[in-house]
Amino acid sequence: MATSLTAWKFDTVDGADRALAVLKSLEAQRIVTLQDGAIVRWDEGKKKPKTEQLMHLKSAGALSGAFWGMLFGLLFFIPFLGLAIGAAAGALTASFQDYGIDDNFIKSVQGKVTPGTSALFLLGEVTARDRVIAALKEAGVSPELIASNLSADQEAALTAAFGEDA
Repeated sequence: MATSLTAWKFDTVDGADRALAVLKSLEAQRIVTLQDGAIVRWDEGKKKPKTEQLMHLKSAGALSGAFWGMLFGLLFFIPFLGLAIGAAAGALTASFQDYGIDDNFIKSVQGKVTPGTSALFLLGEVTARDRVIAALKEAGVSPELIASNLSADQEAALTAAFGEDA
């Protein structure tokens, strides 16, 4: 199974934390492999979200803190810094292409992760997608897939699975 990068949005500030707890229990059962990740929590009334890198792994699959820092800087802070940063933002965006992070990914995240919501960014593998979906639904966690580097068919299946009860 291939490693994928996915971004999930939750309608509550604690939704990403709740989902992560479920995923960690599934990891213990070897249903998922979490190589790295980050959470974004955006409290109501705040100008910008808080971000937290989840894993501090030294494995080959883990991404560096610099990766997450640059990504979240691009997603949430650079638009406020003015046009002088435009060229640098373009260069950063190009460097993320290898991870499946393109302009559509960036625009989707910026448009959906807003005050009062949270997001979970994960790098990992899922061996039993149906079990993951069922466990998240059972825990009352209904994420919205914002973006990923999954195939179009995989992405459509996940979107349909979580959209059924929404």
